Amino acid sequence: MTDPMIVSGTANDIDSLRKSLNAGSEKVQQQIIPQLADLGNEGEYVLREFLLKRRDTPATWIDGKAYQVLYKSDAPTAKEFLQTYYPEGIVPLKSECGINYNSLQQLLALQDFQAADLVTIQKMCEVAGPQAVQRKWLYFTEAENFPTQDLQTINNLWLVHSEGKFGFSVQREIWLSLAKNWDNFWPKIGWKSGNNWTRYPHEFTWDLSAPRGHLPLSNQLRGVRVMAALLGHPAWN
Repeated sequence: MTDPMIVSGTANDIDSLRKSLNAGSEKVQQQIIPQLADLGNEGEYVLREFLLKRRDTPATWIDGKAYQVLYKSDAPTAKEFLQTYYPEGIVPLKSECGINYNSLQQLLALQDFQAADLVTIQKMCEVAGPQAVQRKWLYFTEAENFPTQDLQTINNLWLVHSEGKFGFSVQREIWLSLAKNWDNFWPKIGWKSGNNWTRYPHEFTWDLSAPRGHLPLSNQLRGVRVMAALLGHPAWN
């Protein structure tokens, strides 16, 4: 499949990057995607081709990185491609209770993690019901009974759009690796330093330089019961 827009002077470079993207490890792919982004239309063509080949398998964070380049692009070809093949985004927005997660996907695709974090808890309250929407936080019983499909959708959105660094499943993995010890868990994900809780919002890190599992915050200031309910949810079994 040859793109007519690739000029002969860059064809070898493009072909080399294409091969590395398709055959390389995740670490190699992670390095290749920004290089393709810098090549404009020619690079975006390779990314579109790459995503199409992988369309029948669940999106990984590598797909998320490729998607983000196209999502941020001003090129009409990129916009048309996404509208045709990914009208909702790279992550399917499944919900057991009819919640629309489109705004969350858009914010995460733009890497606006602070705004995405706010929308996350808003959507979770929508799932829990009118009383949760009014109070703007969850009871642990609401977290325990959270619909599996919705929790997985929210988690996948964070995971795919954060190079695999953020999401409830990442937090759970860290929590289990620490034998569910909360005192060790909070500093590990950057929510506590010594005896001091990280202050919202300015002391949190709203980009990919944050520690693994730093986001989403969910109920960071409401004790361990909500967090324990989310990390122990049947969605991860």
